[in-house]
Amino acid sequence: MSKPHAVHDEDPIKDAQLAAPPHVSLTEEENKLICRKTDRTILLVLIWVYFLQILDKSVLGYGATYGLETDTGLTGNQYSMLGSIAPIAQLCWQPFSSILIVKVPPKILMPILCLGWGIAQACMAACHNFGGLMATRFFLGLFEAGCLPLFGIITSQWYLRAEQPIRVAAWYSTNGLATIVAAALSFGLAHIKSTVLESWQIIFLFVGLVTIVSAPFVYWRLDNDVTTARFLSETEKIQAMERLRANQTGTGSLEFKMTHVWECVLEPKTYLWIGMSMLLNIGASVTNTFGPLILDGLGYDTYRTSLMNMPFGALQFVVILVSSWFAQTARIKGMVLATFMLPVIAGLAILYVVAHTSANQGKLLAGYYLLAFLFGGNPLIITWIVGNTAGSTKKSVVMSLFNAASSAGNIVGPLLFNSKDAPTYHPGLRACLGIFCALAAVVLIQWANLWVLNKQQAKRRVRNGKSAVIVDHSMQSHFQGVQVEEGSEGVTHAGSHVVDDITDRENDEFVYLY
Repeated sequence: MSKPHAVHDEDPIKDAQLAAPPHVSLTEEENKLICRKTDRTILLVLIWVYFLQILDKSVLGYGATYGLETDTGLTGNQYSMLGSIAPIAQLCWQPFSSILIVKVPPKILMPILCLGWGIAQACMAACHNFGGLMATRFFLGLFEAGCLPLFGIITSQWYLRAEQPIRVAAWYSTNGLATIVAAALSFGLAHIKSTVLESWQIIFLFVGLVTIVSAPFVYWRLDNDVTTARFLSETEKIQAMERLRANQTGTGSLEFKMTHVWECVLEPKTYLWIGMSMLLNIGASVTNTFGPLILDGLGYDTYRTSLMNMPFGALQFVVILVSSWFAQTARIKGMVLATFMLPVIAGLAILYVVAHTSANQGKLLAGYYLLAFLFGGNPLIITWIVGNTAGSTKKSVVMSLFNAASSAGNIVGPLLFNSKDAPTYHPGLRACLGIFCALAAVVLIQWANLWVLNKQQAKRRVRNGKSAVIVDHSMQSHFQGVQVEEGSEGVTHAGSHVVDDITDRENDEFVYLY
């Protein structure tokens, strides 16, 4: 979200008011009204575009089911490389992505990204060899590189921290919806008889064209920030700024600050976020790229393999919403995240231990479906990051590093599963078991680290003449007006940095979330 300079007004008094808005009256009803308006406009765009990104990414597995490898002459690990090249492109592009997210307004950046990966996806239908497929998948990953960090930052700049888990879950849960739709589309489109196009070409072309025609809609619908939101009245814009005062994370800036970058690089919690993202997404890439092939190895025919992945997608959708609801209700994201990794470990153990015979199809399918619980992890990590990071540049860098680690996980994941190990894939499953055990340990370490940081913040406030105890209004269920001054009982009320582009470490009133 850009800062108020986007409002072209020659009145310096009005500009100053927008830059540092005074406290204004805002009732709970008005707060909910603004939140609903934001949901209907901003959140719907995020949901649709993220759905398209996952859909375009996931149809590769169905292309393999319907003859992609044979028709294009893929051999050895070439299909694995197709699964890895998109995240390789994302990994390479992250340094530029973190700058673009700060410097380019979302209304411009998001439709460009959407159009770019849509064209790349559609062009995959014209490929007839490994080289062509690698090139188009590379550009698909390149344009998708800024999607997840951009969406995390947009969510943090429009919603209170208490509201963010469910909103992140709303757009991230399209992982499950896209899996369902991809399975249904592949099943339906594969039945189209054509003398010109193969089934996998029809699938790639269709989803690519849907993404391309969506880009103009995104440009028309999206707004850059609260101060320029067309769906809010002038009064509601000021009230929306008041809503966000308690977040202590700023409302956006177009200035890229190197001091934020260095702070991010020097913090241990940054590397713990990176570790979580990479470990989790090694497992996620396995289900995205090899899910249909694993099901195929259970003995189902080609068409049934597509349909059997639909319940997996439905379970993803439910798990993401439930995990985020628990995190928002219990407000202990770390414990919820660690708990939701236990079914994943159990599922991997089932797939590894149970013999791959027709008599065990039900057990193996249950083990595969348990892997859907891992999709509850990423939205929790995203809300954990954006809720614990202040400063536009710092948020952009941390989210880009998160996405880079995610890309690295997506690169490593498919390479753990070699076609010569089919249909059991025992070496890859064994590696994933160790990876998810390590993930649970990293989550607990980060939890302890944030607890220590809050203790340090309390000591800083005391040194600065403030109360050690602070009221975090951003995590309260019902909106309450934020007081900047010292409370009557010597309790500090956070909220004096609504528009300041300062980091969480620079702001002694910042409260870290566990």
